Amino acid sequence: MKSQLLAATAVALLAFAPASAQGSKPTAAEAKAFVDKAEAELAALNPYVARSAWVRATYITEDTQWLEAKATAQQNEMTARYAREAARFNGVAVDPVTARKLKLLKLYLVSPAPDRPGAATELATVTTRLDSTYSSGKFQHGGKTLTLNDAEDILADSRDPAELKAVWEGWHSVGPQMRADYARLAELSNEGARGLGFKDTGALWRSNYDMDPDAFAADTDRLWKQVEPFYRNLHCYVRARLNDKYGNAVQPRTGPIRADLLGNMWAQQWGNIYDVVQPKSAGSSYSLDKLLVEKGYDPIKMVRTGEAFYTSVGMSPLPETFWQRSMITRPRDREVVCHASAWNIDDKEDVRIKMCTKVNGDDFYTVHHELGHNFYQRAYKDQPFLFKNGANDGFHEAIGDFVGLSALTPTYLQQIGLLDKAPGAEEDIPFLLKMALDKIAFLPFGLMVDRWRWQVFSGEVTPETYNTAWWKLRNQYQGLMPPGDRPADAFDAAAKYHVPANVPYTRYFLAHIYQFQFHRAACNQIGWKGPLHRCSVYGEKEMGQKFNAMLEMGASQPWPQAMAAFTGESRADASAVADYFKPLNDWLTVQNKGESCGW
Repeated sequence: MKSQLLAATAVALLAFAPASAQGSKPTAAEAKAFVDKAEAELAALNPYVARSAWVRATYITEDTQWLEAKATAQQNEMTARYAREAARFNGVAVDPVTARKLKLLKLYLVSPAPDRPGAATELATVTTRLDSTYSSGKFQHGGKTLTLNDAEDILADSRDPAELKAVWEGWHSVGPQMRADYARLAELSNEGARGLGFKDTGALWRSNYDMDPDAFAADTDRLWKQVEPFYRNLHCYVRARLNDKYGNAVQPRTGPIRADLLGNMWAQQWGNIYDVVQPKSAGSSYSLDKLLVEKGYDPIKMVRTGEAFYTSVGMSPLPETFWQRSMITRPRDREVVCHASAWNIDDKEDVRIKMCTKVNGDDFYTVHHELGHNFYQRAYKDQPFLFKNGANDGFHEAIGDFVGLSALTPTYLQQIGLLDKAPGAEEDIPFLLKMALDKIAFLPFGLMVDRWRWQVFSGEVTPETYNTAWWKLRNQYQGLMPPGDRPADAFDAAAKYHVPANVPYTRYFLAHIYQFQFHRAACNQIGWKGPLHRCSVYGEKEMGQKFNAMLEMGASQPWPQAMAAFTGESRADASAVADYFKPLNDWLTVQNKGESCGW
């Protein structure tokens, strides 16, 4: 997808210097001409870059890596030059549209190349190599060669702590070989960011939210403080159930939780261990995993179902090319990047997803999420090129997550025939606990990944302290610890795709706040009177019309205006999270009586 591409690379532009650069002060007309030319070059070149990236991601070879690296190098070098040129117009009185485009152009690069010969090529080569090293990573376990997909299945299903530890450590063994490349990426990116006038790459990233970078960091702290008490309540409950299951020798009843016991390679979502932590007093009468299998779903039918949600609220069906060109299942004959993503190849109608889809509840949700990117991309396709993006990167992630909140409700599962009858209120706590194990458990991880990178970019954390700093933050925010002592050369951050792929991560934290704001607003619009967690907006075309109007704005306005267009609120507010989960939080408080919560 475009937002994915821009996170990993830059977009190429041809060098352009206004006549005023020779002496006289630039004019508003020259600023507009500069932006117009930049957009024309961006629009012309981006499909070439997107296709290069798509081919490499779906067919990893030395040749495809070389091709993408070459395209990326050309992009980065030229775009960095254009971003620096945009600064020439600082202080020039231009119209609001041109002013916003100049700002976006200066902030366009996630990893800007330094302005010297060979730097862009080196940065592109390192970036592509890191992504491919991660995506083709394997390790040996039990006499077999395992991929990340294999390892994820074991962590989700196994309840043998020795096996969990071995598999967790096996996948994390891919990290050390990426340390030198990652350190070089950070060094080159920082040099490029300073050339654009930023303190470092972290400051550049934080500047992309229509507020001062330090103010943005403080705002994410504010949002975290709104939800941190609930996370600590959930952590306390889950730790006690793990202690009940495994005993003190594996998981003590106090202190941090062992990261490999939570059913996910990065312990970012805990839903896979629901069987371990489920309430004894109330059960769930259905399993979405089993329902999908029983009803004959395959990967294509899952994607068709996701598409039907969006069309039910008034959006146009996906083009036939989507079905012809997407990678929906993992090919058997080649290495690919299995990490799910959505793409817009031509910034118009050539939208695609790339997934190694499995028939289970997790991927049912992921399909609805990824299609959110595609429908967002199509909604803003008529905007000028620099506005063909989300209001901010958190919006791009939140759109599909908002739909996913409806898609997981028993209300929706009944609407589409997966359930004959939605269960009653007696199943609210099991449902909300399942949701919290994914949504609430994710929040501190969504925050700390970039906290770590901001420290790397600022120089506070050096390659020698990468791993100790990583676990310090994981303990601080998540209350987690590794399953055992880590090797001296460990680089555990690199075991998470977004780090070697250099994709900013705070967007996912924001998305986990925004999606509940969107959901609460949408449910209010349709006149929903029941519990917020049972609301489904499937089929609500009037709501969909207002929702699509926000999507069509793209990046043309500061994100608070886009937020207000749909929700009536112009500030991120995590109170919607509290509203959604209040019955569960009250229940957890009762369950945790007598426990020593915190770590």
